[in-house]
Amino acid sequence: MFQELKPAILIFLGFTLITGIIYPFVVTCISQATMPEQADGSLIVRDGKPVGSALIGQNFSNPKYFWGRPSATEPMPYNAAASSGSNLGPTNPALFNAIKARIKALKNADPGNKLPIPVDLVTASGSGLDPEISPAAAAYQIERVAHARNLDPVKVRQLVEQYTQGRQFGILGEPRVNVLKLNLALDSLR
Repeated sequence: MFQELKPAILIFLGFTLITGIIYPFVVTCISQATMPEQADGSLIVRDGKPVGSALIGQNFSNPKYFWGRPSATEPMPYNAAASSGSNLGPTNPALFNAIKARIKALKNADPGNKLPIPVDLVTASGSGLDPEISPAAAAYQIERVAHARNLDPVKVRQLVEQYTQGRQFGILGEPRVNVLKLNLALDSLR
């Protein structure tokens, strides 16, 4: 019986060595050599300490900061260990009520804002971790942020434009603004 099991055990051990140790080691070495920032999680470091990742959204609720897309992760927003969308369909009353509550929160935070509310400020992304918003969502928030920080709205608008990224390769995706990077830049303003 051992003669029959021996090839299976050797194949199991061989593939464990190849796929569990050698392959991850080689991929890690290549990624660290060719793109170390991305291999380390695209961490954003300030004063020697990581403050977040450019790839994972953070929950900003203070009026002096730009707010990102709502997150549907549980038990807290932007929980990277529980990436998921809300999975609520367009006819689900829970989705309608959540959007209504988000609209109310945006209007309460900036009652004088008469601009149309961009959809990405009231709907969660598929992962619940989206770190970026549309330029329209950033523009919607400029007056609130400028007022809360006692800044000239023109200066805040220029900062938004500076942190707006275009389509990848000029054709893929949509223009976007990384909320964490923008908020860190706001904190750096004197």
